[in-house]
Amino acid sequence: MKLDFPNKAVIVTGAAHGFGRAIAHAFSSSGARVHAWDLNAEELATTKAQANGYCEVSAVDVTKSEVVLEAVKKIGRVDILVNNAGGVLGQVGKPLETVTPKEWNDIVAVNMSAAFYTAQAVAPYMKAARWGRIINISSGAGLGPSLTGIQAYASAKAGLINLTRQLCHELGAWNITVNCIAPGFVLSNPTTERQWQSYGQEGQQRLLENIAMKRLGEPVDIANAVLFFASDLANWVSGQVLSVDGGK
Repeated sequence: MKLDFPNKAVIVTGAAHGFGRAIAHAFSSSGARVHAWDLNAEELATTKAQANGYCEVSAVDVTKSEVVLEAVKKIGRVDILVNNAGGVLGQVGKPLETVTPKEWNDIVAVNMSAAFYTAQAVAPYMKAARWGRIINISSGAGLGPSLTGIQAYASAKAGLINLTRQLCHELGAWNITVNCIAPGFVLSNPTTERQWQSYGQEGQQRLLENIAMKRLGEPVDIANAVLFFASDLANWVSGQVLSVDGGK
């Protein structure tokens, strides 16, 4: 079944590669007017060039609320928001007592605060239209200990799940649904590629053995789940967390 979104205005954050690029392309191919945001201008250009449909790209720092508000104002109407921006920002797991405030705050900012700022910015437009979809991309790390070992990452992704549930109840009266996807381990960008290689052959095999389907997923698997939440098939689905992880 093909899901269509003719002329729907969609924002996808963290769209320079991986999940974000796959999500932007999926919406673009389905007739939506996609606004792809990231700070990586070079990779954003590739996202735009490879899109099969409308896809405008902008360098937007989603950790700054005033920047987000201005960027949303320029679009003028937003029907669907996908909060995909996040990641570990090049950090690696380290002992609790050695983590600096900046390391903690930077990861919380991009993985959780950014989603609050973007939702805050689009809410007035969705309320006026009495229709909207907000889809947050969390992680399996939001449901349990993170494979990265990064305390801030696990905490922020868990916080994003509860932000989803809170906004679901706040915005539901305006026919705005808010849902969340918790992806499993997917080779989606240079960071996850490095993480995969660091496990070595034995570690990779152990990870695969813990997946019911005995294989890794692909970015398109996450994009498909996003399209479901954004579609009319999910009209009465809100506040939910969908694990897309091959089965655990």
